[in-house]
Amino acid sequence: MAFSGKFETESEKNYDEFMQRLGLPSDAIEKGRNFKTTTEVQQSGQDFVWSQLYPGGHSITNKLTVGKECDMETVGGKKFKATVRMEGGKMVVDSPHYHFTAEIVDGKLVEISTFGGVTYERVSKKLA
Repeated sequence: MAFSGKFETESEKNYDEFMQRLGLPSDAIEKGRNFKTTTEVQQSGQDFVWSQLYPGGHSITNKLTVGKECDMETVGGKKFKATVRMEGGKMVVDSPHYHFTAEIVDGKLVEISTFGGVTYERVSKKLA
């Protein structure tokens, strides 16, 4: 499947401002600034299990089904409901205050999140 695999952060844009907007405390932002987040995606047809491992052993796992409303959680621990859709190979998640896209570009996982007018981009390389 297109998204299945384990990925490690290679580059980020707008990390500090985005994490501040999510409400993370400054010490957590500092710990995570140079941390290589690991993202593991398991895809089975329209179903996804999307897990991310953060500094200090903190992890988040979201279970998603394309076309259905799903319960999701942000790195800041905020829970929300959103419907996942696919647009030309790109996963799109929209809620009233959060927008997320993920796609595979040249074998890399490119995730773009927007919250409160701040956009964050993370590019991750696939691990063997």
